[in-house]
Amino acid sequence: MTEIIIAGLNLHTADFDYSMAEFANLAQAAEMHVLAQLTQAADHPISGTYFGRGKADEFAAAVAANQADALLVNDQLSPTQLRNLEEIVKVPVIDRTELILEIFSRRARTKRAKLQVEIARLKYQLPRLRISGFNKLDQQSSGSQSANRGAGETQHELTKRTLQQRINQLQHQLQEIAKENLTQSRARQRSGLPLVAFVGYTNAGKSTTFNGLLNLFGEKTANRNLVKDQLFATLDTSIRRLNFKDNKSFLISDTVGFINDLPADLLEAFKTTLETVNEADLLIQVIDISQPEYKKMMAATEKTLKQIGAGSIPMLYAYNKADKLHLTYPLSEGGQLTYSAVDQTSLIKLTALIKQQLFGNYQQFEYLIPFQASRFLEEFNQQANILETHYTAEGTLLKAEVSPQMAQKFTRFQQ
Repeated sequence: MTEIIIAGLNLHTADFDYSMAEFANLAQAAEMHVLAQLTQAADHPISGTYFGRGKADEFAAAVAANQADALLVNDQLSPTQLRNLEEIVKVPVIDRTELILEIFSRRARTKRAKLQVEIARLKYQLPRLRISGFNKLDQQSSGSQSANRGAGETQHELTKRTLQQRINQLQHQLQEIAKENLTQSRARQRSGLPLVAFVGYTNAGKSTTFNGLLNLFGEKTANRNLVKDQLFATLDTSIRRLNFKDNKSFLISDTVGFINDLPADLLEAFKTTLETVNEADLLIQVIDISQPEYKKMMAATEKTLKQIGAGSIPMLYAYNKADKLHLTYPLSEGGQLTYSAVDQTSLIKLTALIKQQLFGNYQQFEYLIPFQASRFLEEFNQQANILETHYTAEGTLLKAEVSPQMAQKFTRFQQ
């Protein structure tokens, strides 16, 4: 495991300690062992070295004393700052953006996710034209200057022109995938099925909730999402259909988790993945209530939703992992639910809240379907919630709960 030291500049913000703790978790997600945490209080970063020169020299001494393999800095550094810091500390310097990109790269499984991550990495490297900090670590561990690890393996040899050409090629491939997604999106819209998207901070329990609902109400053959207690376990959007005995159905979508200060290039690269969020009729923000800083995680989620244009979509707040705090659950109040994603009763309650939000405009009517119009009975049986059925001399008398569209279509049969 790579031995590293993390460093941060305290600009007198209220959430500095939280940010550093999260940064340490990110390093661990990249399979790194944090030897020490170093900080400097300042009013602003230094343009050439980010930290003050004297503090940077202290960091170099700490790196040497601890025999650290790298120094990780909790901010996005400029090319000049990266170069100058590496000259001082004599080990690779990795900033927050490069660390997050590395984690995403390791988690990417599908072609789309891999393309998105590589585009973001190349855009990050374009103004830097340096061997990435992670590539340098690989070269150190292999004892060779020719070690490679896929994306970015020969960054020191590439010019801006060839880098940009590679970005253009990857974007073209991503556009082809986006065309397929657009076709699927139009098919979903034609189906008329409402779409519910799970959003929230990484590792909040979105995939566990998604899989739990599938186990209760989804098709038995539908694929389940990977669930791991790790950051960014899910990078791709998955959409599945839930069906209920009252003939109501809706789609659920699991999406990539958010994090504070998600790199702009990464957010841009994942635009096609996050389009599903923009198309949703309802968002479920899954919140890990067992985290002391859960309110800051909620704020980061809502900031990201605004950045992608989804800030005005109706949202339910689902406070997960109540079992860890020994809270009473499931407990709902207004548009909020305190629950546990591994508790079946909680998932049933969540489903009821979703259905209430999606189908609250459904109405009950009585219909008399004449014998000569009996062909419409099949449509009622498939799309309406039939509450009562009676057979009369004039035809079939139904009491049914129907959508506004269906109510308008069959006005002539209403009693």
